[in-house]
Amino acid sequence: MPDNPQDKENVVLVYTTFPDSTSAKQVGGELVGQGIAACVNILPGMVSLYCWQGVPETGEEVVMIIKTRAGRVDDLVREVERRHPYETPAILTFAANGGSQAYIDWIRQMTSPKER
Repeated sequence: MPDNPQDKENVVLVYTTFPDSTSAKQVGGELVGQGIAACVNILPGMVSLYCWQGVPETGEEVVMIIKTRAGRVDDLVREVERRHPYETPAILTFAANGGSQAYIDWIRQMTSPKER
């Protein structure tokens, strides 16, 4: 992700989906437990419409929004890919360009090995 050490402290939201709440909770709990993520939100009941290998598909999925800092994104993506039940999981990152400073500081603290 970023090369500038200060940029590594920037807060990032990571979007992914899972086939069910059970697998999402398992992976999310591991990410938080390892300090890779400060918080994980799991939103069940999402419907996805997509094509997979040329075939139109419709399915219920669970959305996961993960809060971390830029310096942990590479580890986070690696862990999600390793533990995810999908062959090609959706994993997208979004920079958080503002928000509650206290919450931003908490995310940084929870994802910093020396602070936990």
